[in-house]
Order: sequence, then C-alpha cells, then structure tokens
Amino acid sequence: MTLGDTHYLEKIVSGGQTGVDRAALDAALDHQFPCGGYCPKGRRAEDGDIPARYPLEEHASTHYPRRTLANILSSDGTLIVYAQSLKGGTALTATYCRRHQQPFILVDAQRLSIEEAACRAMEFFCRFDVRCLNVAGPRYSQWPAGYRYTYRCIDHILKTCVQGDECHSS
Repeated sequence: MTLGDTHYLEKIVSGGQTGVDRAALDAALDHQFPCGGYCPKGRRAEDGDIPARYPLEEHASTHYPRRTLANILSSDGTLIVYAQSLKGGTALTATYCRRHQQPFILVDAQRLSIEEAACRAMEFFCRFDVRCLNVAGPRYSQWPAGYRYTYRCIDHILKTCVQGDECHSS
C-alpha cells in the first residue's frame, strides 16, 4: 500500500503528556513535520510543565479529559498505542472516539512489530482520509517502553510518507 498522490498525512497532534504523546511529538519534530495539539491549561504533565519546544495550545481547562476530547475532535482520526490492555486515560480516549463517532485504531505493542503497527496505521489513514492524526496512549510512568515503541512507529510512518515507499503488512 502506498499513500499515493491523493492522500497525505499533514499533521500529528497529541496532548503532550510524557510517554506516547511526547514520543509522537518528538518524532514529528525530528522530521520537521507539522505537529501540535491541545495540552491542559498551565501546560501540566506528570513531570511538571510541558517544555516550550512542544508547539501545543493550552486548553481552557486544566483537566486532562477535556484536552483529550479536544484533540480527538480537532483531528481526523486517532492512533491509540498501548500494551495488553486499555486503562485510565487511554481507555477514556477510545470511549470518547466511540461516543463521538471519530475513527480510531488500536495498536497493541505486545502483538504488533513496529513495522506492522506502522503499516496498519497507514492503512487506517487511507481508509478514513486522516490528514491530522491524534496520537494517544499511556504516560511514561504507566508504560516506560511506550515512548520508544511509539517514537519508532511514528518515525517509520514519517519516513514512509516522505519517501513514498510501499508498506507491506505481514
């Protein structure tokens, strides 16, 4: 599957929390790919203030769930990266996507290689014409390995998007 001439991922958004959110933003920044999203008022995260290098807009609320919903509704689809089971804010993200009938894809890092996850994500982009992608998942303290897995997955997606390579699922 190639992204072809008719479909382009244009932006990645997340809430800026440690772990999966920051991995997606870091991969985008490293590729000089447009990124952003909503973070809680005060730019708060589990490690303190979200660094200014992340181009996030502060939501009017300090509550994480409101920021989560804003990112879901302002994007074309959501990639939820997790390991084994959905919990806490990650489970809430899937609930919000269902409730608001927003497209989403679940990627279980325990079951999919980086390449398989990236290919499934790109198929999802094409199926739902996702140009602005919201990336969500556990914070670092809940799943330390999530940062590396997500970074590598987004890196693979962006390299493929830029190079126009084919993606073969296994």
